Amino acid sequence: MKINVDPPKALMFNSFFIMFVVHVAQTGVGIAGLPRIVFMESGNDAWISVLLSGILLATAVFIIILLLKNYDSADLFGIHKDLFGKWLGGFFSVIYMGYLFVVAYLVIMHYTEMVQAWIFPQMPTWLLSGLLIFLAVYAVLGGVRIIVGVSFMTFILTAWLLFMITAPLKYMDYTHFFPIWNHSIKEIGMGIYKTSFSVIGFELLLFFYPYIKDKKKALKYSLFGIAYTTMLYFVVTFVSIGFFSEMTLEKTIWPVLSMFKIVRIPNLERFEFIAVSYWMLIILPNICLYFWAATRGVKRVFGLKHKKAIYLFAVVLWGCNFLIDQRIEMNIFTDRVATVSFALTFLYPAALLAIVYVKKLFKKQKGGSA
Repeated sequence: MKINVDPPKALMFNSFFIMFVVHVAQTGVGIAGLPRIVFMESGNDAWISVLLSGILLATAVFIIILLLKNYDSADLFGIHKDLFGKWLGGFFSVIYMGYLFVVAYLVIMHYTEMVQAWIFPQMPTWLLSGLLIFLAVYAVLGGVRIIVGVSFMTFILTAWLLFMITAPLKYMDYTHFFPIWNHSIKEIGMGIYKTSFSVIGFELLLFFYPYIKDKKKALKYSLFGIAYTTMLYFVVTFVSIGFFSEMTLEKTIWPVLSMFKIVRIPNLERFEFIAVSYWMLIILPNICLYFWAATRGVKRVFGLKHKKAIYLFAVVLWGCNFLIDQRIEMNIFTDRVATVSFALTFLYPAALLAIVYVKKLFKKQKGGSA
């Protein structure tokens, strides 16, 4: 396996599109329930936690881009080989591939649960997940440019949903926000931590970076993407706090979807049905992006053809639907994955960057002494 990836120019895309890749990777099922999760930690100051998480995101993206700039055109798998060698580096790559696979699995399972709760209670989990996996396989087989195109089109087609959040504004009680900052630093920090799993996706820069044409602009457009994501999460959290009472918000699993109930459109009684159905467009790029990164790792590390890796992962991903069938078990599993994801997305790249600098320092000292 080569350290640097040298993709054909036909597979590369303009740095402008990385903004949409980062944003749609961060926006999925998590946004529907985020206000409640953060509120349970930070109370009426949850919106502050969401805003501060944007600073954490910007710092993490800056570290990732700084790490990638130390190489000509490497992805995480190549960096692992350079820093740790073939075997140990391959071991770390397998761990990260497992993480990517599990995130794709959780996106599918949580969306399936949402559809079963709101529209089709009797729909088998394997049926809807099979459909989502089929669509993901179809997109991933088309290559990285197709996936980037799907991400861009998804952003365009779903942007209007943000304006639906204006409907609850006239019912908000602004006294819910006072007193401001009446929670401890620890509680605010826990709110930031709980936000972290909902805003993961930026770490995919570690895999898409070699395919960006103008890499010098990657940081700028990545920051644009996370800025929009932070703004979006802030808006839904702020409106949810003002719209729901404290007791109601703590008991409402998907506050954003619940607020869609008050949207009234002529000849359409239940707008939330439309929203849940349309949500498939939001989560589909999530699945495609993580699915592509995981299967790409199999090709890079083990030399297996990408198409075979895609089919293999699809079968395993579909088979995993039968492992967990209880919501409590899924919540416990999600919490554990969230802890791992925080380490792998926020802390791990910083550790790799430190190792790169130490390695360069040793090389410099060795060259000087010689």
